[in-house]
Amino acid sequence: MVDTAPAEPQAPPVQRRPEQRTALSPGTRVRSAERPVSASVPEHVPAPAPVLVPPAEHPTATLIGSVQRAMHLLESVAAHEHGAPAKQLARETGLALPTAYHLLRTLVFEGYLRREKGLFFLGEAAERLGSSGARQKRRSTLVDALAHWRDTIGVPVYYAVYRDGEIEVMCVSDTPSNPAVEEWADFRETGHAHAVGQCLLSQLDEQDRRDHLDRHPVQAVTPYTVRDSHSLLRRLDRMRRMELVVERQEYALGTVCAAIPITIGSTAATLAISLPSQQADRLLVAAQQLQTEVGRLLGSLAISISI
Repeated sequence: MVDTAPAEPQAPPVQRRPEQRTALSPGTRVRSAERPVSASVPEHVPAPAPVLVPPAEHPTATLIGSVQRAMHLLESVAAHEHGAPAKQLARETGLALPTAYHLLRTLVFEGYLRREKGLFFLGEAAERLGSSGARQKRRSTLVDALAHWRDTIGVPVYYAVYRDGEIEVMCVSDTPSNPAVEEWADFRETGHAHAVGQCLLSQLDEQDRRDHLDRHPVQAVTPYTVRDSHSLLRRLDRMRRMELVVERQEYALGTVCAAIPITIGSTAATLAISLPSQQADRLLVAAQQLQTEVGRLLGSLAISISI
């Protein structure tokens, strides 16, 4: 472990004058506000055509059959890893062959299918839909994990990655009673000052660290912030790989933080926690508890790194 610190309003109802009331034909459905009065209508007043109230629609009345058939074809194609011909797809979906051909050509044109040597496969558009759903599932897994750790340990939890040369805080899980640190200075530009940034920088090689600091120079954020890039680089060099990083009031006065490095493949990532400085004695215990919790869920977390 390295300790780095010294309803819109309704219109009024329209009142009909007595001479506007109309007689209704037998069998016409009537709204309660339009029921005829017992007085007879004078013969010289012509009765307007009745307004019929349409019956409630059947739940499937608005479904579009061609869309349903196209979706069935997509499902059938997806079931064949090595592709399938039109005749087989038509047979599996119960479609007439001309109808199947028409829908398949349309799906190919739109990129949802591709055709090779008479066989149909899922196209790039369909694959994009699938990858988007997978990303949402991975993010949901991560969000649930952070919320679990937040409630179990009683601290706000942060997840961040180093991507395309920048620090990105991907998810924060906190509560009103345990709020996250306010980002009063851009996290990307102040990576040298907070535990999240220092933890991510510690996972980079020297060239990438220097490149980052050239673009985001070290500057004082609080009286406790590291003073220059040379001092920061020496600190990072002393850190052992995958070592817990602790920072005390370097980014925000009155706050202490700890970050756990997570490296999977070539992606540098970190999970971090923060506490008010008056609870600094809890920081190491809470961080070690988070390390234990992460170890239990590392498999499900690993697939969430790329969100």
